[in-house]
Amino acid sequence: MSSRSPARLLDLAKQSLLQNEALAVASLESLPTQLFLPLFLEAVAGRHSETLKAMVRAWPFSHLALGALMKAQQPQQDILKAALDGLDDLLAHKIRPRRWKLQVLDLRLNANTNFWDVAPRTWDWSSVRSLEEPEAAQPKTKRPKVDDSRKEEKELLAPVQVLLEDFCLQKATPDEFLTFLMKRVKQGKGLPQLCCRKLEFLDMSLGHIQKILRMVQLDCVQEVELNGHWDLLTLASFAPHLSQMVNVSRLRVSHIMTISFIPWAAEGVDKLLSQFSAQLFSLHQLQELHLDSVFFLEGRLDQVLRCLKSPLVTLSLTNCLLLESDLTHLASCLNTSHLRYLNLSEVNMMALSPEFLQVVLERASATLHRLALDGCGIRDSQLMSILPALGHCSQLTSFSFRGNPVSVAALQSLLRHTVLLSRFRLGLFPVPLECYVGLQGTVDLGNLRRSLAELRLILQDLGRPNSVLLFSDSTWTYDVILLYCVA
Repeated sequence: MSSRSPARLLDLAKQSLLQNEALAVASLESLPTQLFLPLFLEAVAGRHSETLKAMVRAWPFSHLALGALMKAQQPQQDILKAALDGLDDLLAHKIRPRRWKLQVLDLRLNANTNFWDVAPRTWDWSSVRSLEEPEAAQPKTKRPKVDDSRKEEKELLAPVQVLLEDFCLQKATPDEFLTFLMKRVKQGKGLPQLCCRKLEFLDMSLGHIQKILRMVQLDCVQEVELNGHWDLLTLASFAPHLSQMVNVSRLRVSHIMTISFIPWAAEGVDKLLSQFSAQLFSLHQLQELHLDSVFFLEGRLDQVLRCLKSPLVTLSLTNCLLLESDLTHLASCLNTSHLRYLNLSEVNMMALSPEFLQVVLERASATLHRLALDGCGIRDSQLMSILPALGHCSQLTSFSFRGNPVSVAALQSLLRHTVLLSRFRLGLFPVPLECYVGLQGTVDLGNLRRSLAELRLILQDLGRPNSVLLFSDSTWTYDVILLYCVA
């Protein structure tokens, strides 16, 4: 018999089983473990749903890296549905199959694929055992004998953990897995344990979210995004879940109204905000805080900043109503003195003193890489006040300053303070005021060309003649874009 014969016999066995799905399903309890992986791959490739469903119910390994297989299969829904149907049967039955050992269903598309990388024709018992989870692959050690009834109870209670990279809960277009979860929630059935890196909530009701979160291992979550068009009362109700996500490093909250249709007293808003901000005390790993279009910060930013437990790397407060007192607190907060990225776009600073910006830039001058002040209403005098501090930001790589009403002279000064920074690569600047004519603010192309020529002369004087100035037409205004790349 040739050396290829065992592999040929394996192929014949797989083909025979998959030609008769009823036979394949019936044979799983006695199927040699060596055949499980190659048979599962063939079942996925041939989209044999009933076989896949049954194999999940009888899976003899602790780990099933399904996501890595789905990545190469389009469409993915039928494969996922078959696996979830099998998992549904497992959760519904009180007695688990004899050989079933599944502990982790890995749905991450970019997970480590070592489980499937062994060439199918080289599978043998040793290679199959080496592919199990570390704990399962370890040599067995002698353990104290336990009562059989207690052992059976322990197996019955053992949960199935589902690994996800990102878990997006959205009402508009729920995915297959979310549909599976919501169906089980409505039917009052048990749920698997979910472990994911990122949680994102888009226009989901808090009630549905809370039911699903009971099955999420919240200490696995590293990123959270809340974009539900909630009011502050709903956000405060969600806050206790946030406090359990102790490993969160990135938090984004957007589109939160003070409260819907009810003119609450200031003390009521303060109380609800404190219920949210108090949870930040538990987030010792928090490095990135993004608050976008939240309308409860006016005069209250200090309530959030003083609850931070560690220095932030990123702070983004965009399209928020802030008072001068809020920005003063921002400038004096110890946890904002080592920022790498600061975004205050669409925060109206037209009538505010630029002193707080000077302080923030000076304190973060050794670490700040990116700065965004788009649409802040900053005028010439305010810009000129912050330029010395901006010029000390030695690590600055990009500065976005679009939509601010400044003159050609102010832009020239801005170029002189930024282009010579050794790491500076990208500047997004507004069309100067001199280029606009008429009551409607139409851009005069002749004035625009003259302004561009003046800015190019500045670049030549600074020894940066190869820098590129581009003009783009956006919905609201023209923008001057400065790109500078070191050869």
